[in-house]
Amino acid sequence: MIELTDRIEEITNEAGGTWGIALYDMDTGISWEKNSHDTFYAASVIKVPIMIAAFAASQKGELSLSEQLELKREDIVGGSGVLQHLTPGYSFSIYDLITLMIIQSDNTATNMLINYIGVAEIQQSMREIGMEKSRFCHRLMTLEVDREGQNEINAYEMTEMLVKLASGKIISAHASEQMITIMKKQQIRNALPSNIPTQNDKFIGMIKKWEFANKTGNIPGISHDIGMLYVGNRIFIASVLSKGVEDIEAPKIIGNIGLEIYQYLIKNRNAS
Repeated sequence: MIELTDRIEEITNEAGGTWGIALYDMDTGISWEKNSHDTFYAASVIKVPIMIAAFAASQKGELSLSEQLELKREDIVGGSGVLQHLTPGYSFSIYDLITLMIIQSDNTATNMLINYIGVAEIQQSMREIGMEKSRFCHRLMTLEVDREGQNEINAYEMTEMLVKLASGKIISAHASEQMITIMKKQQIRNALPSNIPTQNDKFIGMIKKWEFANKTGNIPGISHDIGMLYVGNRIFIASVLSKGVEDIEAPKIIGNIGLEIYQYLIKNRNAS
């Protein structure tokens, strides 16, 4: 993996800014880190731990994923997502809200889940999966004057979380599979997977050459992407966090890193 990590060093050094990266090859057990324990504002990457907290609450019988929550006017916030454009009064299952939170990064869906699950319960769920530096403090797109701190993550703990998900070690193998399935439906693909060659299947139903289960996070001055890249029988975990990089360029640079990872997997597809 030396050639890959040398290229990533070149890419990030040329880009400037501050980078936190943690890579893990699930097949070889080889890892690589760059400022991986440095904390970054989480932006929408925090939605993955919130999803895990929802599934954990379901496992404990504290909620049902089929349970319906009503969209209220006071729930609606701006930023990403479709719910902000809908009429209050509609109801959505918790599972559907999780899906919208992940694949569209819907902030209204996220806050509805936070309100229902509870901040303390989300914090406890994060501790249970081993997060020590990453923390959750507040709802999204809100600026409460009395909030205790900000949502923070680091690349090391995000990659550890994804490794556990890919190994079926968060809540249960079935719950981990459900969460990864949601992440594979991601509609925001402008970072890590953006430069990976498009798949043009000759026939309907052909096995995909690659799949990516990811979650981005972007606000001015911040651009992140974390995910699991599946190529053939290979799985590669990557958490790439950045700050201080020009907003338009940052996702493109992360996309270049994603392409390097893809090419590494293609070259070493039979590694074990």
